[in-house]
Amino acid sequence: MSEQDMAAPEEIMWEGRFITAKRRGRWEYVGRARGIHAAVILAVDDGHVLLVDQFRVPLGRRCIELPAGLVGDETEGEDAMIAAKRELEEETGYLPGRLEAVGQFYSSPGMVSESFTLFRAHDLMKTGDGGGVGNEDIRVHRVPLAGFAAQVARWRDEGYAMDVKLLLLLGSGLIG
Repeated sequence: MSEQDMAAPEEIMWEGRFITAKRRGRWEYVGRARGIHAAVILAVDDGHVLLVDQFRVPLGRRCIELPAGLVGDETEGEDAMIAAKRELEEETGYLPGRLEAVGQFYSSPGMVSESFTLFRAHDLMKTGDGGGVGNEDIRVHRVPLAGFAAQVARWRDEGYAMDVKLLLLLGSGLIG
């Protein structure tokens, strides 16, 4: 599809509570409903990174990920930084002293219109165990940056899926 094809109207093929299947011309894709987007948090402190894992139904297995959450799913117009702070503490049990917005990104733009804002968390303070809310069953991992690639390989061998955003760490020069 070219920019000229963008003149075709966007059709909603199906809409659920959180996602919408859409079509524009011959192109089919999925987006978040109601303008919801996500906040993703890169929390590196004292030579360690905070990661989470949780069961992901579309993958049929647990996935290792950066902490993240939806922005505006419960409160319309929610500020992404407020959501990032809340999600980091809920998921990991760490509260950031300061959050820095890195920018807006798209994880799979050929199929999904969803965007996320990446935040870098600084000055982490442990406030609890994390694990999410309700029945999220989130497991927290505080992983040394030294040896991170080897840990990812071990997780893969154990059958975990790896979220694409882990490439931030694998290709960043942050790890040895």
